[in-house]
Amino acid sequence: MTVKITSANFQKEVMESQVPVILDFWAEWCRPCQMLGPIIEDISNELAGKVKVGKVNVDEEGLLANQYRISSIPTVMVFKQGKPTAQVIGLLRKEDLLKRLGL
Repeated sequence: MTVKITSANFQKEVMESQVPVILDFWAEWCRPCQMLGPIIEDISNELAGKVKVGKVNVDEEGLLANQYRISSIPTVMVFKQGKPTAQVIGLLRKEDLLKRLGL
């Protein structure tokens, strides 16, 4: 299950997380983002308990997108102990995405 990440819960859900966090920066109108959605859900279910998976709607959370310099979507980032450790831009197959994210 993915968590909706907002400016209001970012500190608690991402920065203070005890497990790595995968963040999917996306938008409703973005076709590749829509195609990546089921892959992100699969990863969330597959790695439940090992990682937390969150989704950031860049249209609703422009400040978060700007803070992490998100200029293209979909962008997927991994945070470990509150620090970004990996970033992938664009649509990839699940296996490739996990490999590029180091998971």
